[in-house]
Amino acid sequence: MARILTTLLAGIFPLLVYSQALSDLTCEYKVNPLGIGTENPRFSWKFVSGGENITQKAFEIRIARSESDLSRGRNLFWNSGKIASDQSVNIAYSGTGSLSSATRYFWQVRAWTNETKPGPWSSTAWFETGLTPSDWSAEWIEPGLEEDIHNSPPSPMLRSEFELKGKILSARLYITAHGLYEAHINGQRVGEDLFTPGWTSYNKRLQYQIYDITPMLKQGNNAIGITLGDGWYRGFLVWQNHRNTYGEKLGALAQIEVRYTNGKTVRFSTDNGWKTSTGAILASDIYNGETYDAREEKTGWSLPGYNDTNWKPVSVAIHPKNHLIAQVGPPVRRMEEIAPVSIFKTPKGETVVDFGQNMVGWVKLTAAGQAGTRITLYHAEVLDKEGNFYTDNLRAATQKNEYILKGNGTETFEPHFTFQGFRYVKVEGFPGTITKDNLTGVVIHSAMAPTGNFSCSDSLLNQLQHNIQWGQKGNFVDVPTDCPQRDERLGWTGDAQVFARTAAFNMDVAAFYTKWLGDVAADQTPEGAVPYVIPQVLRAKDVGSAGWADAAVIIPWTVYLTYGDIRILENQYPSMKAWVDFMARGAGEDNLWDTVFTFGDWLFYSVQDDRDGTSAITDKVLIKQAFFAYSTELLIKTAAVIGKKEDVEKYSRLLTSVKEAFRREFVTPSGRLVSNSQTAYVLALNFDLLPESQRAAAAKRLVDNIRSYKNHLTTGFLGTPYLCHVLSRFGYEDVAYDLLMQETYPSWLYPVKMGATTIWERWDGIRPDGTFQNVGMNSFNHYAYGAIGDWMYQHIAGIQIDPNTPGYKKSVIRPRPGSGLTQATGKLQTMYGELSSSWKLEGGKFTLSVTIPPNTTATVFLPKTGEEEKREVGSGTYTFSYDWQYSRILLLCTKISFSWQLFFFWQTVVPLPKRKILITATGVITWAIRGVPIILRSIRLLLTMSASFR
Repeated sequence: MARILTTLLAGIFPLLVYSQALSDLTCEYKVNPLGIGTENPRFSWKFVSGGENITQKAFEIRIARSESDLSRGRNLFWNSGKIASDQSVNIAYSGTGSLSSATRYFWQVRAWTNETKPGPWSSTAWFETGLTPSDWSAEWIEPGLEEDIHNSPPSPMLRSEFELKGKILSARLYITAHGLYEAHINGQRVGEDLFTPGWTSYNKRLQYQIYDITPMLKQGNNAIGITLGDGWYRGFLVWQNHRNTYGEKLGALAQIEVRYTNGKTVRFSTDNGWKTSTGAILASDIYNGETYDAREEKTGWSLPGYNDTNWKPVSVAIHPKNHLIAQVGPPVRRMEEIAPVSIFKTPKGETVVDFGQNMVGWVKLTAAGQAGTRITLYHAEVLDKEGNFYTDNLRAATQKNEYILKGNGTETFEPHFTFQGFRYVKVEGFPGTITKDNLTGVVIHSAMAPTGNFSCSDSLLNQLQHNIQWGQKGNFVDVPTDCPQRDERLGWTGDAQVFARTAAFNMDVAAFYTKWLGDVAADQTPEGAVPYVIPQVLRAKDVGSAGWADAAVIIPWTVYLTYGDIRILENQYPSMKAWVDFMARGAGEDNLWDTVFTFGDWLFYSVQDDRDGTSAITDKVLIKQAFFAYSTELLIKTAAVIGKKEDVEKYSRLLTSVKEAFRREFVTPSGRLVSNSQTAYVLALNFDLLPESQRAAAAKRLVDNIRSYKNHLTTGFLGTPYLCHVLSRFGYEDVAYDLLMQETYPSWLYPVKMGATTIWERWDGIRPDGTFQNVGMNSFNHYAYGAIGDWMYQHIAGIQIDPNTPGYKKSVIRPRPGSGLTQATGKLQTMYGELSSSWKLEGGKFTLSVTIPPNTTATVFLPKTGEEEKREVGSGTYTFSYDWQYSRILLLCTKISFSWQLFFFWQTVVPLPKRKILITATGVITWAIRGVPIILRSIRLLLTMSASFR
């Protein structure tokens, strides 16, 4: 007996401990962040658990300035004490002491999953604070070089040396630039980040980066070198050869702080003692690419002792430092490499390399040849119908990289301050025969962790999901751009907001959007109007378009729903409120917003392809009023979350008036909309602009419109994201599936059938005959229409948020099989752990497997053709299995029973003409006859049916 008890305890005790073990500690969404700018950082953690119904009852956080103090629980900077709470996400620091700048803090957490004993302390994590404006002693320096500011000049190089006279304990480099920078210390590149300091509204918010350079330094002489690139700061940007958007001179600001083991600290900064020259980068531009002459390399220039006698002195410039902020979003990095799939000759005789995937980044080239040999790489997304290299859609962007060999054996080249959007690369000037080993595709994007994936039994939908994910990779390069290849690549707000929910399924975008939304607020006009693009680089009047500017409200709310992030609502609330107030002022006393230009339902089904030229067109004022209402509603919800009670009342009154104005202006007494378009009905229904009594009829009109187009959509950027959601909401799941599975233009699968590997800007970027759409605007990597991914995750896989408990603290699992799919799986790494839903139809049985993360709960809806069955579950893994055909029979029997009851009711209670009674009876009999074959085929299943749930 004792042995049995010992064995049981040995098996149970590890599970008890395991269920309370904590992992994945993050601070401000980052693991061990080196430099945070907030005074009250937030902490999150996950439970490591294989058990069921794991719920946190309380937690305790402690912070110390040293790891040894933390592990011993002594000299603590902050100890929260036991806090009774089930919250394990975004717990804000609430100590009485202020965090010191430029300081590393160590922290850990433990949790209670019952009322008595806590779990073990987690492993140690840390975060490091950034600088305050007064901590900067460095001076802005600019190259003392003659430059042609109207063209891309050679990249400036800056250098300095310094001496360390003690044993090094730690060292940090704080650095930023006007333009882009790459830093080297003692011949080694600093960090892995690309395109630093990133793209922000430079004159209002300029990021700086912090690097731990301790291993790179040595006692004695050291050297630092900085190479600058034009980037977004002064390179070609927007259109018509526009340059120098933020300034004409590049510059750098850098500060090295070294702590010796004896406690002394020394500092070395950019000042007038630095020198400057140029080297191998003859030109570098984001749109046009890079020219690199290896013969001009200055070997050893970032090493101590380099002879810089011929270098020129820098000049010191006066620029503000109070707008400097520690990096907020994830850095851009090299994320993966792709090998070519083929090398071939086009009909024109061009040598072209196919990487098999439309990607964003560049090609790493390896070659050997004589000095002065020039190798040129041109980049394109597609081939034309004859199979030739096609670049007309790039407009003025050349996307060309040139490498000039120095001729000393095998050489490898990669560009520094440019990126391309491409699948195909045309190679000119290569010495000898080019092979696949000579080229490697380098994929870059903001380093967001993948969080979600969707797959199913249909290969075309799987390719669509692939295209959506790659569209996000290619366009999330520090800002959410519209496209990555032509002379644009701007942070269009409309594209960003329609895709935000899908983006949050695929990747961890919390920090990415937090950074970008800071610039939304910074670039908002004093009147509250939001520019078309963020950062704002267009004309001052290019602001306020409905569905674009609403990104200021929609994206913060999306981040809140996805990550349970209340702070982003608090931070963005003034911006959100300012935008709604801007619309309200424009609407005037009648509350009808009819001022300011709007793009409308951008790139909807082409008018020239329409039957009568009107049934796909949506009135732009209707669209403006719809988004006016939607942003107002989200502002009300935000005000409620953050405790702005007066604003809830104020804007609730405004919302009532806005909806009344919508109905007065755009809705007939019978419930018809003045625009008989899919987008009009989708917006009216999705934003609850119609009275409850008119919504069912409006949904039916939407369906009739879709059916009249033979199950094709006609929506553009603003209607498309909500289309299938509205159909599902009003019981037309079959129509939503019909749209999704449509393979001919216009549809989501048409580009897939045409060989797309990313999402296209237009529904028919390549027409069925192989010709192209308008070359002036025809991107083949444009993620907006990828917003359908949100519906695929939510309705096919069934992963949904309970809006009353955001951040997936309580989730909803509600898959809705359809369109012949036999299997679907959705997985999402939430702030609490993995949430998954996987179902299959096999052998007449439906099986649903779900995984609910620890410290969360879920409502699981079991799909049936009749009433859904609802189950409330805690954390754990569950499988539900039942006979699928049986549920269909139950529905049929219910319909027959109801019809007969209704028939007899009509006969005995309501006097009706015999003709109507006969019609009713005929309908009932027909219904029954149609069900007989199903019943007969299912008798065996009924006799052996098991409706149990495992």
